[in-house]
Amino acid sequence: MKKLLLLIFLLCSTFWCQAQTDRVILGDEQTSEYFPILKDKRIAIFSNHTGMIGDKHLLDVLLENKFNVVAIFSPEHGFRGNADAGEHVSSSVDSKTGVPILSLYEGKDKKPSRASMQKFDILIVDIQDVGLRFYTYYITMCRLMDVCAEYNKKVLLLDRPNPNGHYVDGPILDMKYKSGVGWLPIPIVHGMTLGELALMINGEGWLPGSRKCDLAVIKCKNYTHQTKYQLPIPPSPNLPDMKSIYLYPATCFFEATPVSLGRGTSLPFQVYGHPNMTGYSYSFTPRSIPGAKNPPQLNKLCHGVDLSNMSDEEIWKRGVDLSYVIDAYRNLNLDDHFFRPFFELLVGRDYVRKMIKEGKSADEIKAMWKDDVEKFKVQRKPYLLYEE
Repeated sequence: MKKLLLLIFLLCSTFWCQAQTDRVILGDEQTSEYFPILKDKRIAIFSNHTGMIGDKHLLDVLLENKFNVVAIFSPEHGFRGNADAGEHVSSSVDSKTGVPILSLYEGKDKKPSRASMQKFDILIVDIQDVGLRFYTYYITMCRLMDVCAEYNKKVLLLDRPNPNGHYVDGPILDMKYKSGVGWLPIPIVHGMTLGELALMINGEGWLPGSRKCDLAVIKCKNYTHQTKYQLPIPPSPNLPDMKSIYLYPATCFFEATPVSLGRGTSLPFQVYGHPNMTGYSYSFTPRSIPGAKNPPQLNKLCHGVDLSNMSDEEIWKRGVDLSYVIDAYRNLNLDDHFFRPFFELLVGRDYVRKMIKEGKSADEIKAMWKDDVEKFKVQRKPYLLYEE
């Protein structure tokens, strides 16, 4: 009996050790790697509600360890993650710790002011991205890298996995469409972590004047680009679960049309519909809720499609899939009143709208950016920190 119990114990220990070994260890968990860098420094952090080390926020961990955190920068959706998309996040104070939250938008070019930059010596970046060109956290990171390079401040990036990091898809942004939803000449799904992307920004000279930011990246452990990492915390109010994050590359284009993509429902980015769409059995009604105070088609019964039951594998296989937008465009028959100028800012090229209007299929359009994808994979290779 003792031998049997010992065998069971050894097997359980082996499995537990294996699980511990295989678990993705985030950059911010590796405090022994970066605490020495922070000694005697005035610290600012760029983070939000996703910047957790286990059950504690990075901010709290730093303060508990007597580090001098003097400022917080927070992106779209705010430090606690409850602001609407695009809502202006002004200067304030973190209610829990009293650390000032400085505005990202007070200086020229929507960058922090000189006064804000003179408050700290080193900026820590710890935020969960989802790996898409129109998801704005990386744009804020770019702006902060730029202003840190300008004022000779070091950036310490605590890396996190990319939940869409297992593939690359979509056209490379034509920089004439550079905007607040597309900042760099990268595909819609770039397949890189923020750490890798930051290295590429430096290496490719993508900061203004090709200047370089003093950058250090603390890598994740046990992560590859084929790791299907499940986010423990929703990164923003309208990406509440993994299904919404996986469908986001295909359904975000509805933001540039009159069609609802489910903001104001329990299935944002997982459904689409419009009051005048016909021939569908599924319907939903967008309501005003936290994180979507005034969603498109508010309080109107919309008819359309529910994508939430699609398997993850099918979503991954489809990637940037224009068939949903094409379906709604043909059903509504609005012609020139369907697409708004915002569409080009999201998709990044002018040929996509034209081809949809010409009646081309999603596959025909996707073939147009095949070379972009292959070109980018080669271009990004020197900056990858993790096995493909």
